[in-house]
Formats: sequence, structure tokens, C-alpha cells
Amino acid sequence: MKKVNNFKFYFFLVFIVVAIFLFFWQRFHWPTATVSLKGETLEIMVADSIYRQQKGLGKRDSIEPYDGMVFPFGLLDKHGIVMLDMRFPIDIIWLKKGEVVDFAPTVAIEPGKQEGEYIIYRPRIESDMVLEVPAGWAKEHDLKIGDKMTLVE
Repeated sequence: MKKVNNFKFYFFLVFIVVAIFLFFWQRFHWPTATVSLKGETLEIMVADSIYRQQKGLGKRDSIEPYDGMVFPFGLLDKHGIVMLDMRFPIDIIWLKKGEVVDFAPTVAIEPGKQEGEYIIYRPRIESDMVLEVPAGWAKEHDLKIGDKMTLVE
């Protein structure tokens, strides 16, 4: 009987340690991908969970050492983006199946605003992915609706 109780205790202890590890791993380790857009190879972070999508690039001083961040969504919608806790301007690019469907160049930061007061940037048509890159990237690379982003293997 005592061995069974010890097993339950150790099992519970291991479970708690693994849960804590995964909790912190998700917050500090972001998955990455390499994509190509307009002939440029971009190393990007992937916001693949609700936590990562809500955090986005907020409270960072720059995108570096990456070239951007992608937000893959499971469904088509006019996904809204806000500049919550942003410290630098960005270009927001909406994609549908890897094709640029809309973009907002040089979106300014909004210091001093509270949640609910931020401007919500939405595409004109539905998308399934959002790419955020440094402000000016779209203009510098002559980004156009219809340009394709591909995954580099």
C-alpha cells in the first residue's frame, strides 16, 4: 500500500515539473521558419499559439535578430492587428494561402493608450496569415498585392 502512495506522489511530482517546464518553454522559446518574399529570404518567428499571438512583438525593442513574425490562423477572416505594447513601427502584411492580399505600411506605435483604445488594422479581404516586418520593408521591396510568400526548405 505504501509503494502505491509513493508512486502516485512521484508521478504527481514529475507531472508538475514537466508542466512548469512546458509553461516557461512556450514563453521563452519561439519556433522559427525561413520564408521567401519578393526574392528576399526572411528568418521569422512563428506565433503559433494564442499566447504568442497575443504577445506578438509587444514589449520588444526590435525584431532583431529575426526579420519578422508570422501569425498563422486556422481560418479565413479579416484578422485585426493592434500595436499593443509596441516600441517600434512595422509593416503589416495579410496573406491568403501564401499570397499577399493586403498590407498596411509603416504602422506607427501608439504610446500611452490603454487596451481597447488601440486602432485595429484589418485587411480589405479575408486572410489566413499575417506577417509583420520592420517599417519600410514593403516600400523598399516594392511589395504588391498578389506577391507570393513561400516556405524555404
